[in-house]
Amino acid sequence: MPKTEKYAVGVDLGGTNIKVGIVSHEGRIIKKTSIPTFAEKGPDKVISQMKKGIKEVLSHDKLKIQGIGIGSPGIVSTKKGIVENPPNLPGWGRVNLGKIIEKEFDITAIVENDANAAAIGEMIFGAGKNIDSFVMVTLGTGVGGGIIHKRKLLRGEIGSAGEIGHLSIDYNGPKCNCGSFGCVESYVGNNYLVKRIQNELKEHNDSKIIELINDDPDLLTPLIIQKAMVEGDEYAESIVKDLGRYLGYALASTANVIDIGTFIIGGGVAGFGHTLFNSVNETIKSRVLKSLVKRIRVIPAKLKNEAGIKGASALVFYKS
Repeated sequence: MPKTEKYAVGVDLGGTNIKVGIVSHEGRIIKKTSIPTFAEKGPDKVISQMKKGIKEVLSHDKLKIQGIGIGSPGIVSTKKGIVENPPNLPGWGRVNLGKIIEKEFDITAIVENDANAAAIGEMIFGAGKNIDSFVMVTLGTGVGGGIIHKRKLLRGEIGSAGEIGHLSIDYNGPKCNCGSFGCVESYVGNNYLVKRIQNELKEHNDSKIIELINDDPDLLTPLIIQKAMVEGDEYAESIVKDLGRYLGYALASTANVIDIGTFIIGGGVAGFGHTLFNSVNETIKSRVLKSLVKRIRVIPAKLKNEAGIKGASALVFYKS
């Protein structure tokens, strides 16, 4: 290995799997692993799994590790390493994750909200490398966000800045898991997407989606919708355009409030490609202040499947 390289461990704490890797300061993954989270068994088991994954990658050679970065769902107090009430991780409450991991490995541990970590990762290694200010949007089960302003992460007073998924686009809309109503997450998240199509499919008997799921609604996933759209299915395309519009409504409001015109979009649903991005872009431009229109850019994230590990490792190399 080149002697000039520096290394960090990146931990992507997900509700289903924990992904762990050793990453160089240039964004090169040296070794990685993925293990089940076992979220339903509570924080002790999850943290035990995290330790197991970290030990596995640290067994690779004798690289000098500068720190361990952890991207976690929930509100995170970065200075204290405390994670509060992370969604999809039952029973957590307040957990001093940073202190626990530091004590176990005697290595500095930095904990950050996973969407913020993704934003830092894109800034250092990805699509935001040459952009001073942008908003990172992560699409998946929910909608996460991280705000970079002049190469600095905007955290807010308690670390919860950037919760774009909980911008309301309809005050009278469906109840969101956060307790509010009409949040964009309740229109764009994977669960909403699947439920919507399951309810509507009977009205679209000619849709390729029915063929792709073998007439079993339980097999429906965003990837199926993408495949149907690529094969020319008009209904699938209309769904993706709707997602773009809903997200565009929220991002237009974001642009108006914080005066940032570049949006980097990542996550599984971002795989809908040009159809989604064009819809988002057109919607934002139709709704932002006129002074912002020319500055609006909607671009795909670059880190993709490696976003979690690289974003978490970037916390070690990023100086806030």
